[in-house]
Amino acid sequence: MATRSRRDSPGTQSTPSASAATDSKEPSRTGEKLQKVLARAGIGSRREMERWIEAGRVAVNGKTAKLGDRVDDRARLAVDGRALETAPAQETRCILYHKPPGEVCSRSDPEGRRTVFGRLPSVKTGRWISIGRLDFNTSGLLLFTTDGELANALMHPSSNIEREYMVRVLGDVTQDMLQRMVEGVMLEDGVARFADIQDGGGDGVNRWYYVVLMEGRNREVRRLWESQGLTVSRLKRVRYGNVFIPSKVKQGHWVEMERGDIKSLYQMGGLVPKDVARTTAKDREAMERQFGKRHGRGVAKKTGRS
Repeated sequence: MATRSRRDSPGTQSTPSASAATDSKEPSRTGEKLQKVLARAGIGSRREMERWIEAGRVAVNGKTAKLGDRVDDRARLAVDGRALETAPAQETRCILYHKPPGEVCSRSDPEGRRTVFGRLPSVKTGRWISIGRLDFNTSGLLLFTTDGELANALMHPSSNIEREYMVRVLGDVTQDMLQRMVEGVMLEDGVARFADIQDGGGDGVNRWYYVVLMEGRNREVRRLWESQGLTVSRLKRVRYGNVFIPSKVKQGHWVEMERGDIKSLYQMGGLVPKDVARTTAKDREAMERQFGKRHGRGVAKKTGRS
């Protein structure tokens, strides 16, 4: 909120002062809080951005920023000396993508492998930010949003959001192995455990299981099974919190999430729901045409709950 200046007392005349002469050098008293703009860009939470500002890592228009600074759309921001692209506040959009194996979750890959961002529709302002990641050989549910603060909230360990995977395991699985993975196994980066394991059926040494994690460490599902001398031959994420992957969304396809589902994501991340973009039928058709031209295919049609 902009600070309201005091009115001059009756009968007095306002005169220029030294402080008024330097007003142009002072931080803007209008616009959005700097930490909020940085969080929306997807580089960290508001609280983390506040620490970066206090540590002198952020610059606004070439000058070291201070906590409490506000910025507008014209401000030039830099973090650790590198220019940062930001977008003005906008209505939030989210999409659900069914990642196939063989794609990386980075925006570019030095090895030239396909990235998940190459299949996503364009946005007029801002960019798509991935809510979590999936390994190169892992398929399944991947969420994207234009709101970096939402993405960080949903990925933060304090949110305690369940990630459910369907995994095919090669080897003889015993009850003792399952119990150990639920109680906790010491891996190279600390203790890891499944919150739940359910038998998914199968024949012989190839069996399916549904497992639930409360965090998303690198290759955590695979490493837990490998700690028991077993091999994961297939891995697919089927749920992120209360969002399930719809059966109609095939691999390599995406679907725009509805307004009510996006608001539930904010609630899941412990945030107050913001303005959410309403996707009209015309908008959806335009995105489908764009996707088809780029990849020779369409996207999933509107499903029920995403």
